[in-house]
Amino acid sequence: MEECVDRNEKNYEKQQILRVLEGHKEDYAFLVNRYKNKIYGVLRGMGADHQDAQDLTQETFIKAYRKLASHDPSKSFAAWLYTIAANLLKDLWRKTRQTERLADPPTDPSVGYDPEETLLQTEHRTELQILIHQLPPNYRIVLLLRYTNDLSYEEISEVLDVPLNKIQNDLYRAKKRLKQMITIEEVRNDALLKSR
Repeated sequence: MEECVDRNEKNYEKQQILRVLEGHKEDYAFLVNRYKNKIYGVLRGMGADHQDAQDLTQETFIKAYRKLASHDPSKSFAAWLYTIAANLLKDLWRKTRQTERLADPPTDPSVGYDPEETLLQTEHRTELQILIHQLPPNYRIVLLLRYTNDLSYEEISEVLDVPLNKIQNDLYRAKKRLKQMITIEEVRNDALLKSR
């Protein structure tokens, strides 16, 4: 059932792209609304600060609109967008001679019924974001593309222009390293609590 929904969404997406190419510019809003938060999240995860991520997200959609006719409809539109966003960020880094920026962890705008539970979830999410930002960039980006943007290994390989086996290895090592980091953090926290 879920596969059918995915297929229908992809078909609808392809129809929207064709409509934009036929001159129905207003239909591009569907694509922007569908991917803007994901593009922003990937850029933040790659190390862009809030303002750069916003600017680059906007630039990604402008560039994608201008180059839409060059998109191969047999390939993933999402992967194509992520590639544009990643390349724009790399260009920004080249221009500013900056190799990496540590982004502030995103805040959780959701409001829950239990303030204590909401606070704990926010703290855990923030701690996880901090740990993810300590991973090497190649590990961090594959984790983000796979788990926050649900890209397949093949799509990640296409976005990053890296062989599929390297994507699989990086993802495996990223999860393993993140698990080690979480375990170390838990041991530290337990030791801290016991010392009080």
